[in-house]
Amino acid sequence: MNRTGTPQPPASAPEATRTALVMAALQLFGRQGFDATSTREIAAAAGANIGSIAYHFGGKEGLRLAAADYIVDTIQSVASQALGSTTLAQPEPATPAEAEAQIAAAVERMVGFIVARPEAGEIVQFVLRELSTPTDALDRIYTGVFEPLHVRLCQLWAAATGEEAESERTRMTVFMMIGQVVYFRIARAAVIRRMGWPDIGPGEAAKVAGLARENVAAIIAARKAGKP
Repeated sequence: MNRTGTPQPPASAPEATRTALVMAALQLFGRQGFDATSTREIAAAAGANIGSIAYHFGGKEGLRLAAADYIVDTIQSVASQALGSTTLAQPEPATPAEAEAQIAAAVERMVGFIVARPEAGEIVQFVLRELSTPTDALDRIYTGVFEPLHVRLCQLWAAATGEEAESERTRMTVFMMIGQVVYFRIARAAVIRRMGWPDIGPGEAAKVAGLARENVAAIIAARKAGKP
């Protein structure tokens, strides 16, 4: 099955090898960094011949770009379940209430993926390394999901509050809205210790999602009322 639960035909051997290499690279580049990871390590982790990296990707740099493309595809798939689409041509919500409902759905979906799903940890680690030392891989992730998703959320925020979509205040608010969710992933070990949780499973993630939705609803209500 794919990420949406639709049955898929079995992958061919070359496709399976390619996928295994991308997943191994995503994990190792995120944990160790690009320069500290050898192609031999990647091939071993993927159970593949080292020559398959050059065959499928042209080399280590091509593999890094393929990992970035995987991140783009994954996040687009998750975001589309809440937003319908992350394209800038998406129609505007009919009412402020509809826009607020879409924002709440997006926040819940972000928590469900970023906080609850184990594979999100590898994606976040990879992205954090790219953010600290930007490469062409970050350019692909930014143009593929960061910018369009942020723009779409700004549009929804404007529809829900009546504020300007591209104002500095709106753009900062949307970043903060996303940041409250991402923190529970990047500081996961500290959160678990402080909260006394054994892990962040579905129950804990539901609590995070509920509070995140409350925060967003409170900010929207305050903005509608004209409060600073």
